[in-house]
Amino acid sequence: MNLRLKNTFTEQLPGDPKLENRARNVLGSCFSYTRPEKTKDPTLIHCSETLAAELGIPKKDLFSKTFSNLVTGNHVLKGSQPFAMCYGGHQFGHWAGQLGDGRAINIAEIEHNQASWTLQLKGAGPTPYSRSADGRAVLRSSLREYLCSEAMHHLGIPTTRALSLALTGDKVLRDVLYDGNPAYEKGAIVCRVAPSFLRFGSYELFTARNDLDTLKKLVNYTLEHHFPHLGNPSKESYTAFFKEVSEKTLETILHWQRVGFVHGVMNTDNLSILGLTIDYGPYGWLEGYDPNWTPNTTDQPHKRYRYTNQPQIGLWNLIKLANALFPLIQETDAVEKILENYQVSFEQKALQMHKSKLGLYTCQKEDQKLVEDLLKTLQLAETDMTLFFRNLSNIKRDSSASDALKIIHGAFYQPEQLKEPLLQEWEAWLVLYQKRLQKEPLSDQRRKQKMDETNPKYVLRNYMAQLAIDAAEKGDYRVLNELFELLKNPYKEQPHAEKWFSKRPEWARHKVGCSVLSCSS
Repeated sequence: MNLRLKNTFTEQLPGDPKLENRARNVLGSCFSYTRPEKTKDPTLIHCSETLAAELGIPKKDLFSKTFSNLVTGNHVLKGSQPFAMCYGGHQFGHWAGQLGDGRAINIAEIEHNQASWTLQLKGAGPTPYSRSADGRAVLRSSLREYLCSEAMHHLGIPTTRALSLALTGDKVLRDVLYDGNPAYEKGAIVCRVAPSFLRFGSYELFTARNDLDTLKKLVNYTLEHHFPHLGNPSKESYTAFFKEVSEKTLETILHWQRVGFVHGVMNTDNLSILGLTIDYGPYGWLEGYDPNWTPNTTDQPHKRYRYTNQPQIGLWNLIKLANALFPLIQETDAVEKILENYQVSFEQKALQMHKSKLGLYTCQKEDQKLVEDLLKTLQLAETDMTLFFRNLSNIKRDSSASDALKIIHGAFYQPEQLKEPLLQEWEAWLVLYQKRLQKEPLSDQRRKQKMDETNPKYVLRNYMAQLAIDAAEKGDYRVLNELFELLKNPYKEQPHAEKWFSKRPEWARHKVGCSVLSCSS
């Protein structure tokens, strides 16, 4: 492979002078040099040809031994300087101190078509930030990240990408439910790709340690390589940087809300300064519309990271980032204004997002109440979010309420519940919705087209990922490949794949991996 390598991160930022690969506190450094461990019997399972093309990797190279060895840590490109990043973070609302890349190693920075990318192996062995962990990953979690990264990209949601999924040939001990019953599982590695893996916690750590010199170097580096349009380092550009991160964060979270995605672990070390969806752990999509649902077993008692709270957690995390950047900005009013604007913008943009899901494009005084009433009505009986909004586009403005109800009927998990007074409430909302549609200038056909571009038909439901995992554990990758191809076109009708446009099957309601997951998932 003929890749154009760069080493800007390691050459322009302070690194850990110690080369020993043991867990420790790393001071005054943005990274530690770390090489992947060689794996026992690497086997490439799948790779994204689309992403490879964007990186300048020819299709023929994807089937070479060199590529397989590269994405499993068995080969280091000549001229590259593999490293693990140093950062801290707030976890579940509490400062956790130094965290860092505990099972991720950045193996190369490459440039292609005037774009820069970092290739990172997740599960390639221990680093100085692994603490008590082994730096490894297992097949189930790796497959979930691989599929979801690319699925999110095709949904139009800012995200890290996934180039490849491979088995290591090693066995990894994991306690999937944290219940004291660990078991050996197949080891695996995902090659993750992003312009940068910098996150909020990258800046928090240095401010917490009062290491303002390293903080300034890192922020200046970030401006130069990822926000060059903001100009040279100054209080003004630092403020503009925080403002842009705030806007990107809100944009991504609104996308999550639009498709019903729940991240599950919105710690400050899991939020990208580029507004990318990063670190796919116990994520999930809403099945029945439940605003208080969280996919994370650790989050079950307090539901901090539940679906409806994601925008507010985004704001909370931005406040922590603001505190980290404040020694450089030193302007309280400017920071407060940005944070206040986040809240105002969220309320405005959330309404617009919901209106687009409903096919409403003009402004009417009843819109806010219509949306609020719908979100309440959706909770009266278990209603599949994806099916409901996708089928809603088939309603005609002159349909009767009973005909409209038949169109969305398939979204109800227990349709027998649709009796009075629940039936009356649904019909009342549908009457108001159709009256509102009559104020729209678009034809029913054009409105349906626009709604279907907003409301995906296919998302990676947890049970779908689990089916692919179960098959892959037996060496069968057909479901993985089928879902990978399906999710390339999530907004399009795919008649051959209609079986995936359905409610979560009942067997998956409480099955491990299909309902809630742990951070080990």
